[in-house]
Amino acid sequence: MLKTVLVTGGAGYVGSALVPRLLAEGFAVRVLDLYLYGEDVLQAVKGHPHLTEIKGDIRDQELLRKVLPGCDAVIHLACISNDPSFELNPALGKSINFDAFRPLVEIARESGVQRFIYASSASVYGVKDAPEVTEEMSLEPLTDYSKYKAMCEDVLRTYESPSFTTVIVRPTTVCGYAPRQRLDVIVNILTNHAVHTGKIQVHGGEQKRPNMHIHDTVELYLLLLQCPRELVAGKTFNANFENHTVRQLAELVRGVVGPHVTLEIVPTIDNRSYHVSSEKIARELGFRPKRTIEDAVRELMQAFQSGKLPNALTDSRYFNIKRMQEVKLR
Repeated sequence: MLKTVLVTGGAGYVGSALVPRLLAEGFAVRVLDLYLYGEDVLQAVKGHPHLTEIKGDIRDQELLRKVLPGCDAVIHLACISNDPSFELNPALGKSINFDAFRPLVEIARESGVQRFIYASSASVYGVKDAPEVTEEMSLEPLTDYSKYKAMCEDVLRTYESPSFTTVIVRPTTVCGYAPRQRLDVIVNILTNHAVHTGKIQVHGGEQKRPNMHIHDTVELYLLLLQCPRELVAGKTFNANFENHTVRQLAELVRGVVGPHVTLEIVPTIDNRSYHVSSEKIARELGFRPKRTIEDAVRELMQAFQSGKLPNALTDSRYFNIKRMQEVKLR
């Protein structure tokens, strides 16, 4: 049994939803995070007897040697997330997303960690003409962010052994409400603008943008912790639910928020289009997402209406680039 889990980036968007779920399932959880987006994102579980919060940097190897002993598993979420955030300071992005990775894996293995789950990205595929992008296809990353994700995958595979199980996940874009909210990913952007301005601006429209609900993303990590080693060892899995065009996403959002919302179509230079297949993880692990884009939109609307996300159009807590510029992370 894997009982104690270190979640790097546990106070981030996915982490803030994952950590309470792990605790509810009986895991002891250690969170390692810089807490750039607020000290209170795990407020709902603050003081839980099985939760340890460590404010720190994954680049600090001395800290890793203190934090990792006693952990059975690592879920590595921490990174400079997405292309625009990475491009803000490429050297910083490389130091966190790539340079820190091998030391983290090595110290984890030396500390007795038995399973290491790495959150890569579906962006490692680049642009494909194939109707279904599967795990067997070549990686053609287009940006530094996705290039370093792919390089970390290669590093991790070299550490797979009977005593150190490695698993790679390539998630698509996550959507929906979480205690540490992001409003700079596509479904959340569209919902925010629909609710607060009554207007959605669609850039292009025909590009496919795959998405998965944050609660399904959480369930996926829980499954990867609990699966027998032989089902996941050394494997790579896409994680996706629905492949919609940008225009379809906008229509889904309008369908939930209301017919008063107007759509404006504007040209775009970003014509990247993805249709990511999750057949492998369904076939091999029985994982099938259950929540829809509409579910994510409804939950975000409820969060807006109940006052959980004040100043949603302007507060830097919800926008990675804005917050990184404010804190001048080095």
